[in-house]
Amino acid sequence: MSILVTAYVKGQTKEGYDGVLTGLEQLIRQAAGFILHTSYPYDEGWVVAEIWKTKADADAFFAKYVVPNLPAGIHPKRTYQELHSFVTTS
Repeated sequence: MSILVTAYVKGQTKEGYDGVLTGLEQLIRQAAGFILHTSYPYDEGWVVAEIWKTKADADAFFAKYVVPNLPAGIHPKRTYQELHSFVTTS
């Protein structure tokens, strides 16, 4: 079953997040196993939530593309949750 990856990115700003997304948006759309990406602010920074087909797909993309593009000093705390279900429009 698919997996929800949630990253709490303490110290991240909207501008920092937008800068990372601008460089990665087309790559993530084409990534093996990618389903959904969303984000929102929280008191201490930024939250990124993604749905992937597998944890391995999520981790591979994160290691290859996200880590090298993170602003200095930014270290996301990632959690994983296997999903029971999700519904899409397609």
